[in-house]
Amino acid sequence: MIVVIVRTPRRLHLGIIDPTGSLGRKFGSIGVALEGGYDIKVTPAGSLTIEADKEDREVIEKIVKELNLEYETGLDYYIEVRKSIPRHIGLGSTTQLTLAIASAILRIAKKDIPIEEVAFSLKRARESGAGLYIFKFGGFVVDGGVKDTYPPLIMRHDFPENWAFILVIPKVKRGLSEEEEEGIMFGSNFGNVNIAKEITYRLMLGLVPSLIEKNIEKFGRFLTDIQELVGKHFATFQGGTFREDIKTVVEILKETTYGAGQSSWGPTVYGLIRKEEYNSVRVKVADLLDDYGIKAEIELGIPRNKGAEVLGENLFLERLISGVK
Repeated sequence: MIVVIVRTPRRLHLGIIDPTGSLGRKFGSIGVALEGGYDIKVTPAGSLTIEADKEDREVIEKIVKELNLEYETGLDYYIEVRKSIPRHIGLGSTTQLTLAIASAILRIAKKDIPIEEVAFSLKRARESGAGLYIFKFGGFVVDGGVKDTYPPLIMRHDFPENWAFILVIPKVKRGLSEEEEEGIMFGSNFGNVNIAKEITYRLMLGLVPSLIEKNIEKFGRFLTDIQELVGKHFATFQGGTFREDIKTVVEILKETTYGAGQSSWGPTVYGLIRKEEYNSVRVKVADLLDDYGIKAEIELGIPRNKGAEVLGENLFLERLISGVK
């Protein structure tokens, strides 16, 4: 019997470029992969058994059923979520979970289907391709916007391994659900073409060159600029350039890091740092949060320059390895 283990990245969302679709392609996204995503074990079984928290379990049940309808992969699996990404906090949980489960089941069913096609058939990568390409490749990614199918990858580059992010997750309301997000992204016309042009200009002649040149100061400055412009696209829906309940945290990270922003719908806020600066920056950020009376989790976000690992092993070997640990 085969056991498949999938370990995914997490995803920081650095922005949507053009929600207007003025050039015939809509959205376009920027993202970067972090360590610390899902760790999931899947084996064939006599029925569907899922060991996960309630929200993940509901998503997994839906994925298994939809995957079977699309690709005839069956319904009888034992699925254990051994490590997870918290849901709806801006770290890409739904896409990483969806693609992890799909990859494992397709491996067991011996079906070789491009992950891009799988993602789109399971209703992922319909607005942003960042999560899809981070799952596949890791690193820093930019997609070219949605037209008729999943968005094309137009850039993927390693993120400097001595750079990192300080992640601040305020204890406030979580970000939007998939249903709420879909209602906004497809249910209304919003955004500004001139803002989209400004984002693209800074992306292509600022952010990307400074990444390739490993200039953290310039990358951080352009990252902040882009985040503020992206926020103007979404200001109507979140109460301002950044969410009202986390904008003070963004300001704190602007003061203490090279560049800062809000990941997706939040509440995760990130600041760009050199990895060795984490402890000193963490102390400064924690003190400022205390001054403002803001309760939050703080952690180190380590860049990941590889995509998800999908490992197929003999069940006997897996048990033997587990027994040795």
